[in-house]
Amino acid sequence: MTFVVTDSCIKCKYTDCVEVCPVDCFHEGPNFLVIDPEECIDCTLCEPECPVEAIYADDEIPEGQEEYLDLNARLAQQWPVITEKKDAPPDAADWDDKPNKRALLEE
Repeated sequence: MTFVVTDSCIKCKYTDCVEVCPVDCFHEGPNFLVIDPEECIDCTLCEPECPVEAIYADDEIPEGQEEYLDLNARLAQQWPVITEKKDAPPDAADWDDKPNKRALLEE
């Protein structure tokens, strides 16, 4: 099993989760984070750290967001690893509770 970053992270990109990851499996894109499924050890430490509840176990991904499993795996191969918390984008709070943000993902 692995953990997956889903739709809620897009344009929020809070990085609280990356500091607790013992294996540095988070990767950072322009407006989204992903988890490398090859590196994730299923420790569960990141899930409660996400303030927008964007991280799920791969067998608990919300209905309609299953594509994020493959998206995380693909983008983790392209984006650099992130290991330290950064400031969230200035407008992150404006995006916290917005649904269906997939079209806004910058790859």
